[in-house]
Amino acid sequence: MMVKSIQLQLCGFVTQRWSLKPRTSLSFSSLSSLPPISNPNPNPSFKLLPTPRITRFTPFRASSSLQSSGNVRSIKFCQWCGGSTKHDIPDGEEKLRAICTVCDKIAYQNPKMVVGCLIEHENKVLLCKRNIQPSHGLWTLPAGYLEIGESAMEGAVRETREEANADVEVISPFAQLDIPLIGQTYMIFLAKLKKPHFSPGPESSECQLFSLDDIPFNSLFSSMVVTLNLYVEDIKTGKPKFHYGTINKRPGTSPSDIRAYTLDHHMYT
Repeated sequence: MMVKSIQLQLCGFVTQRWSLKPRTSLSFSSLSSLPPISNPNPNPSFKLLPTPRITRFTPFRASSSLQSSGNVRSIKFCQWCGGSTKHDIPDGEEKLRAICTVCDKIAYQNPKMVVGCLIEHENKVLLCKRNIQPSHGLWTLPAGYLEIGESAMEGAVRETREEANADVEVISPFAQLDIPLIGQTYMIFLAKLKKPHFSPGPESSECQLFSLDDIPFNSLFSSMVVTLNLYVEDIKTGKPKFHYGTINKRPGTSPSDIRAYTLDHHMYT
């Protein structure tokens, strides 16, 4: 298989050459350690990151309908004229859509973007304990849904202010992680505190700085297990990279299940 060089321009930052990490059926967790996996492919364009703390489970693949179609049958009425909808595959398309029986407009469902900051301060990272569902009581990076009218970076700074009462300066993008099964894309930025002040916002019950060895991996919001494992391994090997990957979630599992994921199509600068 040939790997092409890719350049990505994002929020003013231009990445360097990408390296494709061969797909594995491994999930990230802090519960156990496995020996490093050797690269079976001698192609020098392939690179393997040092093996993070991981737990094995039976591989799974979500069906294409689960990954991409969403709950289209829940759309009963047209958002434009209020007419009733029918559910059919439009001409020239491949997916089931909700089509208005009055104005013929098609309702398209699109993923939501979650934006947030991985804040570095004195060799520690800032985490917030969730005071809302889902996963009430678990730790997470300050993050939330991007709003209309703001950039991904602006949304990440706003979410940090709302959840941790912290003003931050964004350093660089760190990771884009897609979760097709639930229709979400995470965009996480590295940031630093402008002032060493933070406190819980309405959606957080606690805010705390953790050293890398003390990150509570057993009590993390699930998507942040992957994010923070990538960060810890980057720091151990030199400096943070920019990562892209797909988190394939085992159907029917909760956001708090840290063993129900694989990180696929992992690329990094």
